[in-house]
Amino acid sequence: MSSNIAINLKNVSKRYKLYEKPLDRLLQMLPWNKNKMLGEEFWALKNIDMQVHRGEVIGIIGKNGAGKSTLLQLVCQTLEPTNGSIHINGKIAALLELGSGFNPEFSGKENVYMSGAIAGLSKEEIDRKYDAIVEFSGIGEFVNSPVKNYSSGMMVRLAFAVATSVEPDILVIDEALSVGDGAFARKSFDRIMQLKESGCTILFCSHALYQVEVLCQKVMWVDKGAIKAFGEPSGVVNMYQKYLDGMDGSVNDTGILSVTNPHARIKNVRVFSDDAHEGDLKLMSEVSTLGVAVAFVSDASLPIPSVAVVITDDVGKNITSCGTFYDDVKLELDANGEGNVSLTFAKIGLRKGRYYLHVLLMCENAIHIYESIQCASLDVTQKGSEVGLVAMPREWR
Repeated sequence: MSSNIAINLKNVSKRYKLYEKPLDRLLQMLPWNKNKMLGEEFWALKNIDMQVHRGEVIGIIGKNGAGKSTLLQLVCQTLEPTNGSIHINGKIAALLELGSGFNPEFSGKENVYMSGAIAGLSKEEIDRKYDAIVEFSGIGEFVNSPVKNYSSGMMVRLAFAVATSVEPDILVIDEALSVGDGAFARKSFDRIMQLKESGCTILFCSHALYQVEVLCQKVMWVDKGAIKAFGEPSGVVNMYQKYLDGMDGSVNDTGILSVTNPHARIKNVRVFSDDAHEGDLKLMSEVSTLGVAVAFVSDASLPIPSVAVVITDDVGKNITSCGTFYDDVKLELDANGEGNVSLTFAKIGLRKGRYYLHVLLMCENAIHIYESIQCASLDVTQKGSEVGLVAMPREWR
């Protein structure tokens, strides 16, 4: 395998056996039943070919049960493939079920050394990193207490600190780009971004399609154990979103993980239209003006955040969005760390229907979300019978 290839999967499949009752599983293990099939076969993955170059960031998307987590576990070599070959070139760190490998009877310190050893670090290397791991986790003196006494947040923080301290060549992330709550969520996000910028190869599995499209160089759509599409993020994400939109009763999968952060939070939002304020607003398409005023507060130690507004339909599908980052609007904070920004949609272009307005407080790069809230519902009517979701600016001649 070329030294430029970090991950190479050839014709990889994973089969599980499903049994109606536990006794069938036991009987299947008996030598004389070796060639009998007492249960049903389930192929979680079928004939997967994937090649990832060093330094690439690959997004993996798909519905629950599509085979994404099985694929990541095969890459991490915690599962063996039924068929095919897997070649990994480099040290792997995985952010899967954080803390699941800890021994609950061991102290935090003992688990740090055990997890570090499993990740391939020598005792001397762990000794050098130990203080930084504990400091990053923020659990302080509790590191000497048994892990079984930790809160879930403490467990996640320590596990994340260990997993990302091994300076991996390959980082595997399942679902959460940042973990924990409050300030730690931002710390974990920054740590992952540092690994990305240092040339670490990343597999990022998430339902947050916005983050997948922004962060990844290529995206793989996995469906029913097979690769449905693999290519440029915008194209694959658009195909997947159309698939979701066409499913009866489907729930939109574009939501982004939001962690309320006391160090950067939305203080107040005021939504208004003409003479109406807050709540359920009545709008006339191409006539009414919609306004949004956002007040927020941010810790001075953080870069000045950005603000975004998203309008969704009544089933959660994103209709339109805008943000200060992409519109190059520079926000400012006063001496108390407070900031304000307002947005106006003149002659609102939404066609008739019911919509919901959301405000997001995001990091300076509009990737990590500090807080998101649904602020108002919008009932839009129109004078004519034009169809569609939005009215485009136009001129007849």
